[in-house]
Formats: sequence, C-alpha cells, structure tokens
Amino acid sequence: MAATGAAAPSTSGRWFGFGFNRFGQTVPGVAADRVLEPGQLAACGSGPRPGHSKDKVCPAWSHSAGWRGDGSIHFWGFVADGPRHQIYINNRDQQRCRDILTSEKYLLTLWQDRVECWDVPSLCPTGDTMGSVIWTKHLQEEENPNTAFPLIPGGYITTTPPFYKPLSPRLQARRLALGGEHALLLTFDWTLYSWGSGRHGQLGHGSVEDEAEPRVVEALHGLAMAEIAAGTWHSICTNASGDVYVWGWNESGQLGLPTKLQSGEEHQQLSLQTGPSGEGSPALKDAGEGNIGNVNVFISIQAFPALLDFPGELEMCKVSCGSRHTAAVTRCGKLYTWGWGNYGQLGHGQTDSSDVPRLVEYFTENHLRVMDVVCGPWNTFVFAQGGI
Repeated sequence: MAATGAAAPSTSGRWFGFGFNRFGQTVPGVAADRVLEPGQLAACGSGPRPGHSKDKVCPAWSHSAGWRGDGSIHFWGFVADGPRHQIYINNRDQQRCRDILTSEKYLLTLWQDRVECWDVPSLCPTGDTMGSVIWTKHLQEEENPNTAFPLIPGGYITTTPPFYKPLSPRLQARRLALGGEHALLLTFDWTLYSWGSGRHGQLGHGSVEDEAEPRVVEALHGLAMAEIAAGTWHSICTNASGDVYVWGWNESGQLGLPTKLQSGEEHQQLSLQTGPSGEGSPALKDAGEGNIGNVNVFISIQAFPALLDFPGELEMCKVSCGSRHTAAVTRCGKLYTWGWGNYGQLGHGQTDSSDVPRLVEYFTENHLRVMDVVCGPWNTFVFAQGGI
C-alpha cells in the first residue's frame, strides 16, 4: 500500500503516533515494539515539528517520512541500514520540495519542475541523496493548484515502476488515493472512480472483477463525494454531508461491519443492548437501498458501498485506511478507529481488534481536538490541537 499521507489544516498543534514501532518508525525514542496509546512525535524531536501545521507524515511499513513546510524531509525507523535510525534531508540547491509519496522501497518527491524517485535503502545517514535518485520526470507545465499530489499534469505518480501513469484529461481529476492494488479518483464534479484489482470487492462495483481503467462507482453516482481513502484491500469515502461509505475486504472488521473474528456472543449482546442503530453499534445500509441487515450478519467482502450510520448522527470530515484498520475524524474533532488492532494502531490502549468504530478517548480526555489522521500499514498518526 502506498501511503499518500496527510497535511494538517492551517492551525498550530501537535503530531501523535501509535501502533507498530519495532523499528522506531512510529514514535522514535520509545523502545517498545507496540505503542498502544498516542505518543507525541515532538517529544523525540523527529518528524513534523510541534505547532507546524503544514508538515505532513507519510508512513511505510518499516519507516516513516515527514515532509516539512520548509521543504525538508525527515526519515525515521528502519533507514540507513538499521532500525531506529533517523535521516534529515535539507533543501537541495536552494530548491524546496513541495510534497512526497512513500512506500517501503521508494520515496517520490515533487519539485516545481520535476518529480524524483529516491531509493530509500540507499540513503546515507548524512542525508546525502546523490546516487539515490533513480528516476526523474520533468514537468512541462505548472501543476494545477487545485489538484493534490500524486496527481500531476497528464497523469499520476505511483510508488511502483514505471512510477508514472497517464490519465484521460476528460476525467478532470481532483484527488487520488492509492491502495495496495487499487486506486480511487475524485473528479472536480465530485464523482468517484475506481480501478485496479477488485478481488476483495475494493472497487465498489458489486463484483470481485478487476478494472483496467477508471470506472464510475455507480452506487455513489450523483452523490457529492468529499474525502477518499484506500487501504490494502478496502476503501472508504465521505460525502459533502459527512456520511461515510465503506466497501471491500472486512476480514478484520476494517469496514466497521460484523466479522467472524469478533465473537457471535458479542454481536448478539450489542444487538440486544442497543439495537443496530444504538450507541457504539452503527447501522449498516446499502448506499441506495436502506438497511441491508443487522449486527448478527457476518460480512467478509462488501462489494457495494455500504453506509455507516454513526451514533448521534456524527458527521465525518477526514478518513484514512491502513492495511486492515480504518480511522475517521468528526467535524467536532473526535477520532474513531476500527479494524485490526494487534499492534495498538487503534489507539485504545490495548491490542484488541474491533468491527465497530470506537472513540479514541485519549484525545478527548486530554482536551485535544483532532484535525487530521493518516494511517500507515500497521500504525496511525494524528494531528491535534488543544481545546475541544
């Protein structure tokens, strides 16, 4: 899965991380393999800077990359031939890197006139990138300021060779989310397209067939989509009203739908105590057909988008997908997570998985308003500011 990362909104705050940390890729300075509760990145002097809202986090599996608003880049985790290392790369030739996209092996960097691909394993501890640049694409025109990297004029950038793929200009692409084997694209008229592997239903077309070219997600056609995210084999999006739609693989409950990994007794108890629309137990609805079941129905693959009704009619403004977990931020600044939690990536202080979205209480208890979230494969990063 390529991590597209997230840039925090324009306000001061702090970055936090939790989840898989065996190589120091989540919270450097913490020796534990698992960080079960949010830890502040600024406490260890790595990654994004405290209070700098233009900074961005792009996590891979064994390392993370931080892009700073001044154009510098910071790596932490398994880099420079070892775990728990850090590399700082300052501006080169007085130029400012504008954005980044990372994977386990490659880092793609956006500059004013080009895109470069760096080979991460060959980076030096001193931050020297000479010899690490293995591919360059020169940009012939100024990038559209209303589009977001990895979109570039004429196509988009990926973290696998050949690194650049063209897109039809008729699509009028605005935003792109890259999953493990599929992609989601949002256009300027807020229409959602998907393509790539569909073997786990992650394309949302009602089948497990692959799609070679972008295809409209018909179940959501006519609804103005606002945010998109793609995991390894699942997808999530929100519309302009803050409704959340999920589809794809649900093996670990990453869709927020009932899964066999959670006990049948638990589901039955939730149904008896709260009902399918009660507190902490979202109702499940097809995007266009109302209720499709109750919490006692196990779902392994959801090939059509399903609407998640959160308790209290919460509206979501940010979403992100990891390998097998998912996170969403409400408009009032609260964070919900669900899915696989074996490394603490859900932020609940333990390693249980959950097929029900749960509030991450750390931020509310510490009077922090969550502004953004970005999931790595097995970890999660959050940007928050004081005062809910």
